[in-house]
Amino acid sequence: MRAADFDFHLPAELVAQAPAPNRDDSRLMVLRRHSGSIEHRQFPDLLEYLKPKDVLVLNNSRVIPARLRGLNEKSGGQFELFLLEEIRPNDWWVMLRPGKRARPGTRIVLRNPDGSPAPISATVLEKNSEGHRRVAFEGTTNILTRIDELGEVPLPPYIARPDRAQLDEDRERYQTTFAEFPGSVAAPTAGLHFTKALLDQIRARGVKVSFVTLHVGLGTFAPVKSEHLAEHTMHEERYQISDATAEAIRDAKAEGGRVFAVGTTTLRLLESVANETGGNVVAGAGRTRIFIYPPYKFKLVDVLLTNFHLPRSTLVMLVSAFAAPGKTTGREIILAAYAEAVRQRYRFYSYGDAMLIA
Repeated sequence: MRAADFDFHLPAELVAQAPAPNRDDSRLMVLRRHSGSIEHRQFPDLLEYLKPKDVLVLNNSRVIPARLRGLNEKSGGQFELFLLEEIRPNDWWVMLRPGKRARPGTRIVLRNPDGSPAPISATVLEKNSEGHRRVAFEGTTNILTRIDELGEVPLPPYIARPDRAQLDEDRERYQTTFAEFPGSVAAPTAGLHFTKALLDQIRARGVKVSFVTLHVGLGTFAPVKSEHLAEHTMHEERYQISDATAEAIRDAKAEGGRVFAVGTTTLRLLESVANETGGNVVAGAGRTRIFIYPPYKFKLVDVLLTNFHLPRSTLVMLVSAFAAPGKTTGREIILAAYAEAVRQRYRFYSYGDAMLIA
């Protein structure tokens, strides 16, 4: 299949620039994948689609304030550093802007939010084939202990923040209520809709609520640039699945329950583990670069809760695969659902509305 097959028109005004007033105020489109029928609901109505013995699996990775700002020690030129992946403490791969000025040996003095110099610097060590820089931080034993005071919320590029005061609200809202383990540079956005009260209501219905950890990378938002999908190289992400979650999923399957994956990150983790174990789920840690697109036969996940995704992104390809497992017709189902979402003025992307594919 070609990347262009997953393009679609989206009016700019439907890209959500702010979260709903309350987390669960979002709308919910329910897509019945076997019939293609669509229902328009509100997010709390999710309760009606869950049954006792089901297991709801959420990604509890915590978003770090990954965007840092600094000045070239010699020229005074401004830099933006976006943390991508930790190699070891104070040794990171980052995205640097402007990249042309970030030659090896360049020393960047970090800035506090008020613009004053911080006692921390970053020295560029090398550049990789993707254009990312490896930097060494100095002035702190571990930059992760300082980013809460220095860093900004790593909002995706399609969310504009002309008023920096809005970033204070983003620190809370661009984070799930159940976030626990720091490491993501983008939010697992399907989880943003859940309140603690709603999760308690779900548990009260006899549904097991379990968690996995997949640290979301910046590549989540990257469009596929290769003409043919088979030529695309997927970004790699770290994951962890606990004994308790693995057991809960095995029990649900054995008792006739369903596995509800909250978000494409959760689904990718579960399917990665299932691919390695012949369809089972076991505890452990690892890395995945699984790229799911039509046709794909899902081994573990039965229902997917997700948001509305970018054109030509790996995520719209994933949901197309889920809409018609093992077939190539899911693209037409998803593009038709997205066209309906546009007509009904659903809000798209990270702070947008939700879709349940069942």
